[in-house]
Amino acid sequence: MRLLWELLVLHSVMVCLADDSTLHGPVFLQEPDSVIFPLDSEEKKVKLSCEVKGNPRPTIGWKLNGSSIDVGMDFHYSLLGGALLINNPNQSQDAGTYQCVATNPFGTIVSREAKLQFAYLENFKTRTRSTVSVRQGQGMVLLCGPPPHSGELTYAWIFNEYPTFVHQDNRRFVSQETGNLYIAKVETSDVGNYTCVVTNTVTNSKVLGPPTPLVLRNDGVMGEYEPLLPQGRVQLEQGSLTIANVSLSDAGMYQCVAENRHGVIFASAELSVIAIGPDFSKTLLKKLTLVKVGGEVIIECKPKASPRPTYSWKKGKDILRENERITVLDDGSLRIVNVTKADAGSYTCIATNHFGTASSTGSLVVKDPTRVMVSPFSMDVTVGESIVLPCQVSHDHSLDIVFTWSFNGHLIDFEKDGDHFERVGGQDSAGDLMIRSIQLKHAGKYVCMVQTSVDKLSAAADLIVRGPPGPPEAVTIEEVTDSTAQLSWRPGADNHSPVTMYVVQARTPFSVGWQAVSTVPEVIDGRTFTATVVGLNPWVEYEFRVVAANLIGIGEPSSPSEKRRTEEALPEVTPANVSGGGGSKSELVITWETVPEELQNGGGFGYVVAFRPLGTVSWMQTVVASPDAARYVFRNESLPPFSPYEVKVGVYNNKGEGSFSPVTVVYSAEEEPTRAPTTVLARSISASDVEVSWAPPWENQHKGRIQGYEVRCWRHDEKEENAKRIRTVGNQTSTKVSNLRGNALYHLAVRAYNTAGTGPSSAAVNVTTKKPPPSQPPGNIVWNSSDSKIILNWDQVKALDNESEVRGYKVLYRWNRESSTSVIETNKTSVELSLPFDEDYIIEIKPFSDGGDGSSSEQIRIPKISNAYARGSGSSTSSACTLSALSTIMISLTARSSL
Repeated sequence: MRLLWELLVLHSVMVCLADDSTLHGPVFLQEPDSVIFPLDSEEKKVKLSCEVKGNPRPTIGWKLNGSSIDVGMDFHYSLLGGALLINNPNQSQDAGTYQCVATNPFGTIVSREAKLQFAYLENFKTRTRSTVSVRQGQGMVLLCGPPPHSGELTYAWIFNEYPTFVHQDNRRFVSQETGNLYIAKVETSDVGNYTCVVTNTVTNSKVLGPPTPLVLRNDGVMGEYEPLLPQGRVQLEQGSLTIANVSLSDAGMYQCVAENRHGVIFASAELSVIAIGPDFSKTLLKKLTLVKVGGEVIIECKPKASPRPTYSWKKGKDILRENERITVLDDGSLRIVNVTKADAGSYTCIATNHFGTASSTGSLVVKDPTRVMVSPFSMDVTVGESIVLPCQVSHDHSLDIVFTWSFNGHLIDFEKDGDHFERVGGQDSAGDLMIRSIQLKHAGKYVCMVQTSVDKLSAAADLIVRGPPGPPEAVTIEEVTDSTAQLSWRPGADNHSPVTMYVVQARTPFSVGWQAVSTVPEVIDGRTFTATVVGLNPWVEYEFRVVAANLIGIGEPSSPSEKRRTEEALPEVTPANVSGGGGSKSELVITWETVPEELQNGGGFGYVVAFRPLGTVSWMQTVVASPDAARYVFRNESLPPFSPYEVKVGVYNNKGEGSFSPVTVVYSAEEEPTRAPTTVLARSISASDVEVSWAPPWENQHKGRIQGYEVRCWRHDEKEENAKRIRTVGNQTSTKVSNLRGNALYHLAVRAYNTAGTGPSSAAVNVTTKKPPPSQPPGNIVWNSSDSKIILNWDQVKALDNESEVRGYKVLYRWNRESSTSVIETNKTSVELSLPFDEDYIIEIKPFSDGGDGSSSEQIRIPKISNAYARGSGSSTSSACTLSALSTIMISLTARSSL
């Protein structure tokens, strides 16, 4: 209640603070109330109020039964301010639950629900009611049965004529829940007509029911609506009515009436009293009854008869005498126990009462009993094994037999569980069960059930399944230190094989999955349920789980324990790979690998950086407070360039300082070179390549170490800042600049560099690249073969004016199955090649010049030469074929060359 009050106060404060000058979301000042609208009201309009405050001013909409109302599309809805007006309200369309919805840029709020209901009262449907007759002094009830309505009703009764109303007293009572009139003891003055008057309190409309006449009777017969008093043959007990020694006069309709303040309900029944002689027309004896030897059978005899008949039985034509095995039951059924083959035959039931005699005949067939010959037997198995549970019987082969199996009380579904269960046997008297790849879940009771049309029996066996142990339970961390954790747990199910060992596993935010950890004792036997985990990292959050093992295997792990952080300790791990160097002038840059969080051993972790000039005694120290820091830069204008310093990095945390890393030597930042290279020379070696060389600066004329040289190259029509840059390493004093444009003027300059930057540039030198190589490939390539040789001929390639003159040709060839290519250079337009007998040749030809290699011809495939052709034959046929093939190839190559 206090919380609710605080929320209400807070809401009020927010409303008060949210004035027109403050931007705020919508707030309801008035929410709609439920309305009950009389259908016969002269006012044909309903108003549902809604007032909202907000800045910016909220827009208001309405919902009916959860769906938005489109006020603009429905003519009988309109908005007045925030209120919803419903013109000519209609019960079928407008009754329901309404909500006001207010929205501005800060959000949307929805009002409470308000119900619109329509009040009405229809006329009574029944025009007349039957006369009610009752004996003097008895109690009775007259039912009102109000007509269809909506809204609260009140009830009254008119006695005979208006305005005489029934006055309630100690005998008479009008229920305002149901409208029924109760009279405890009817008197002569109560005789007359009674009319129920129903008033709707919302609409103030009244309707009168049809009159119900009430008369007295003195014939001793129970009257209508006369509710029954417990006396003589009639007894009432907790709503049950019992009539003993029923006679024909008791026939009639009976009603049970139950009423409370929520209403009244009726239950009706008809009592019919009849007298008939025995009749088997609908209850004949079963034509054929089957039973097994030694069993028990009951042959039912249930003719229709009133009063109840007497029964007798015949076997065949002889009267059947009762004995210790044969009994006629009270309901006329015949019971035979310890049945023998001699009991087979026809049996007739004879039923007799005052109105006649009737009989019915059936047959009893006796069959041999079913017996289990091989029962399933209890077994002890291991997970993964397969077994067969036998179930074999002897039975009367004239009867169909059905085998079913149940497991732990449930029938086995061989289709659904076919992966593990299969019915085997192969004959009608065998129903063996095979269980494949047994799992722990298959342990339990198996029952083989055998059924024929005359008997059924079962045989059971228990299956014990041994498997790896179940997961241990309730793994608890009892105590932790900076490097240990005391654990306890409860054993899980051993699955019928004792636990031989427990293994503890741990997981941290830094580990990859679960890892086995060291414990004391080192080996935890199956009777130990506590252990101390050792070798843990301080200030790391751990969770543990336990795995059990037995002779069969390793079980499933337990659920994880709670997460616990070990205590803090001094840091033990120092940073690795302490190094440094480089940086800007007057800087000593020191770097290291950070210590992983799981090895920091506590909070407040940081680094201590110590350094001193090589050969001195005193250390300078600084603290780097960030655990993620991996470098420190010491700046001092007096720091000499490229001077050696001894450096070490230590660690600390909240518990104190740890040790330092091994000492290493780091050089301070060096100065960039101060002199330019000399004697820069450049020459064009092709249309796209230039070779440049230089001499290093004089050593006694510059400062700073030289790590290499940077060559800049830019075309005459380009800006120098966009120059191509190529760097060399070490003492190299020449390099090649490639991918240049042919027949173009280039400028080149060289400068030295080191970690501090680049030095001054040499004076630029100029070089013009050679003209580009010929762009046209060799054409009209023709080949001919003779004595295992190939002779190639082609047209001379002529360079264009802007291309380098052709100096010769390169013939590239390879065997079809090899990837390496051989090259022959020639200044002629023909070449001779030796061919292998059993290989294809792949050949291409291109010109070359001072500007480089020109365009290559397409690849030419020369097929292998057969042995017969290689030997050379003067046959005209061979010559004709060769010339024909040669012509075809020449035409093909000529065509390809001209493309």
